[in-house]
This record gives sequence, structure tokens and C-alpha cells, in this order.
Amino acid sequence: MAVASAAPLLAMNGAVKMATNSQVYLEGTKVKETKSLIAELCRHFYNQGWVSGTGGSITIKVNDDSIPKPQQLIVMSPSGVQKERMVEEGMYVLSSNGCVLSAPLAKPYPYKSPKCSDCAPLFLKAYEMRNAGAVIHSHGMESCIVTMLNPLLKEFWITHMEMIKGIQGHGYYDELVVPIIENTAHERELTESLTEAIKAYPKTTAVLVRNHGIYVWGDSWISAKTQRCVVLDIEGTTTPISFVIDVLFPYARDNVGRHLDATYDSAETQEDIKLLRAQVQEDLENGVVGAVPIPSDDAGKEEVIAALVTNVEAMIKADRKITALKELQGHIWQTGFQNNELEAVVFDDVPEALERWTALGLKVYIYSSGSRLAQRLIFGYTNYGDLRKYLCGFFDTTVGNKRETKSYTEITASLGVDNPSEILFVTDVYQEAIAAKAAGLEVIISVRPGNGPLPENHGFRTITSFSEI
Repeated sequence: MAVASAAPLLAMNGAVKMATNSQVYLEGTKVKETKSLIAELCRHFYNQGWVSGTGGSITIKVNDDSIPKPQQLIVMSPSGVQKERMVEEGMYVLSSNGCVLSAPLAKPYPYKSPKCSDCAPLFLKAYEMRNAGAVIHSHGMESCIVTMLNPLLKEFWITHMEMIKGIQGHGYYDELVVPIIENTAHERELTESLTEAIKAYPKTTAVLVRNHGIYVWGDSWISAKTQRCVVLDIEGTTTPISFVIDVLFPYARDNVGRHLDATYDSAETQEDIKLLRAQVQEDLENGVVGAVPIPSDDAGKEEVIAALVTNVEAMIKADRKITALKELQGHIWQTGFQNNELEAVVFDDVPEALERWTALGLKVYIYSSGSRLAQRLIFGYTNYGDLRKYLCGFFDTTVGNKRETKSYTEITASLGVDNPSEILFVTDVYQEAIAAKAAGLEVIISVRPGNGPLPENHGFRTITSFSEI
């Protein structure tokens, strides 16, 4: 009799203990860190214009390896709260099956009573069907506009866009396809159509909602939003200086006349000539050595080309980092690579590092004084084959001089990272390292054969191989 009567008491004590442990966990460090992160991201997204007012929402799984995945907790931003005013205490905590385990306390008038996001059922579907670690819902204007371009289209697709390579499972030549579903009066009513879209598009990491916004997910909040970036110089960093000095520059110099003569009437070459005319005029006004006047087109093709060749040879000899020269060189090299007269050389450790960084989810970019066309050619026709599949984008002198801090500030803004320190810049030039560091980037100096000497006590980490990164 005593044993029988003790069973309910033991069961009740076990339930009390379990509830107590759960409450302790809900108030623990892991959950608090996730709440704080979401509040921070909401404010950041608001400042970026990705969310406005009370629109949009963010949800993240609590990262705790000690909890089995089916039981992991989900932290979700509330509905009806201004994104720039989000705070840690205002978050909801849900179980993996959608039960609310913790809700924020109500605030006094004029604040509304707290409410869990209407997006919750859609978020849970992404967690369930894609094993996501984070889901973001944005009302960004761009995502709305692409759904309005053609009201009959059921999907948005794009290809040959550099930034596609930042999305898992996609390369530059692939088609990125994002399904479009129709909007409804209430967000929870989108759950069924979102589910069908996820089923129909197994590679997609996002679903667009017409005239509404986008739902996007990833393994973590970092992959759902952005990732750390590596920005690489070329000459002396990925490629021997000797290849540039002894192969590329002489080829461009020796083929200026032939290239201009063969392509003189093309729109591309006429644009190159226009840029060169403007640069030479500026050089003449500033008394730059080697600059000679370029006659008008009325003087005839031969005289114009002769003057252009003289100026270009002087620019190459002075190793000038100017857009007009770099654009022309890129077009000359394009012919050389396509005719198998040129093959780019990269250091032996470069291909393996690019593959490794890409596998880790890092986004890799190139920043060189050479034109973006020249950069694509160098990595597209290497002694290791086409390496462009590992690269997410290219920056050249149109973004600014590589020795000026504002250039790296501009790159940081373009990449959309939270902090410049999330970008690693690798270069062989001390002055470039100084400029990048001043912009807040992490910097490593590449020490390769043929590179120039560094000042004593320069203060930067150095490497002789990408395998050291």
C-alpha cells in the first residue's frame, strides 16, 4: 500500500524537477546569447533598410550541442515591435514543434501586448523541411520589385552573376532559381504554398512572396545573412610578379598596335580610345612625361593608332595604375588567352586554398589594379584550369586606388558585412596593407619570391603560403 501510494508522488516530483531544469535552461547563457543576437540583427537590418517599422522577422535555433536536434529551442522576434527598438527581453522561445515556452512580459500603454510572429508556422516549416539553423523574413524593396516585374511568373531566376557563388550549391554558370508564391491576407495562410514551393525546389534556400517580401534560411544566421570574406590581391599574392612583369605586360605592349588596328571600329575599342583620349589630355595638362597629343579621327586611323601606341607604351613603362590603360590591356589579354597565346600562372598553394575556403563557406573576392576583365582572364585560364568557380566577385580601380583607405571602406559597404574586421585582405604591398588596416580590415602580407622588401617592424602578420591561413 505504501509503495503504491508513493508512485504518484515520485512522478510528481520528477515532473517538478524536469520543469525546474527547463526553466533554468530557458534563462541560461545559450538562450540569452541567442536573444541578444536577434535583437542586434534586427537593429542592424533596420539600419540597412532590409526591414522597416514592425515588418519582417528573424528566428534562430539555440546553438547547444548538448541538446538533441529534435528538442532544440527556437528563439523568435516578436510581432508588432519596431525593429530598431528590439531588446533581448522581448523575444519568444519556442520548442521545435512550435509550442511557446517563454513569452515577453507586457509593457504599459502605449505599447501593445506581446504577440508571437505570424510568420512562426512558415519558420517552423523551413526548420522542419530544410533542417535550417536560422530563418529570416524581410520586406526589402528589392525582393518585392522582382516579384512585380512580371505578375505571371512563378519563379525568379538569374545566371552569370558573380554573387550567386555565395549561395550554397551554386556557381557562376549555374541558374539560381527562387520560387514565387502569391500573397495572402494573413501570413500564416502562406504556410501551405511555402511548403509546396520548398518541395518543388529542393535546391532553393529562399521563397519570394509576391508584393510582400522574402523568406530565406541557412544552416546558421551567418549563412542566412552573410559570411566572412577573403579579399585577395593578385600580383605577388596569388600570382608571381614575374608572370605579370615578364609575360602579361610585354604581351600587351607588343600587341597594342595590332589589337587597335584589328578592332578599331568596334564599340569596345572606341570606348577604350575615348578613355585614353581623356587620360592623355589630363596628362598633357599636368605635364606627365611621355604623353603626346592624340590627333582627331579626321587625321586618319593610322595616325591615331600611332599616337595611342606611344602613349600606352609610356604608361606601361611607368607602371601606371589607371583605368584607361587597364581596360585596354584587359581587352588585349583577352585575345591572347582565347587564342592560347597566354596561360596565367598561380602559386601552387592557391587552388587548394580557394577550394578549402569555399568549402568552409567563406566568400572570396579579388581586388587588383588590373581591370575586372583581366582578373577574370587570369583566374579563368590558369595552369590549374578555371578557378573562377571559387570566386564571388572582382574589384578594380573603379572602386578606388589600392593605397587609399576609402577604397577599402567602399569594398566593405559593397560586401554588406557587419564589421570591416570580418574581411581578411591579403596583399604583398605594405602601403595597401596600411590603407586596408585603417579601414578596419584584417590584413595579412604575402611574402613571395620576387616581392619587394617590407619595412622593419611593419607590424603585420606575414605568410609565405595560403596554407598558413
